[in-house]
Amino acid sequence: MKGLWYEEFHVGQTFDHPLRRTVTETDNVLMSTLTHNPSPLHINAEHMKNSEFGQILVNSCFTLSLMVGISINDTTLGTTAANLGWDEVRFPAPVFVGDTLRIETEVLELRESKSRPTQGIVTFAHRAYNQRDELVAHCKRTVLHNKKPQG
Repeated sequence: MKGLWYEEFHVGQTFDHPLRRTVTETDNVLMSTLTHNPSPLHINAEHMKNSEFGQILVNSCFTLSLMVGISINDTTLGTTAANLGWDEVRFPAPVFVGDTLRIETEVLELRESKSRPTQGIVTFAHRAYNQRDELVAHCKRTVLHNKKPQG
């Protein structure tokens, strides 16, 4: 599925992305090792047995990347020019191996680009929920987005 053009978005528009993803131990270990994050929170099950969580916490960088990644198909696949930034990234509840995440996206703001007449700027709110409908992550993401080609 191709993403939407700038003109196809409207403020308040929401997407309940149909793709659901169960987080695996491999996901967590790969993200932690690829980013050189040696924290025992993410890779030492014995250490975490005695923690308040009783188990490994999934690397929050994986959660953020998955949350945004799942949104791409329905919103910006092939139609965005650049990711401009993430703001207000929060993780209000932990993600554990075996959790299944679902993602919602809301269009917060649209504005014309002053310097690029064929593009606009879109701000999205992404939210991730686990299988118990607990909010586990959210952020704002701003993208430079292409307008529908003329002609």
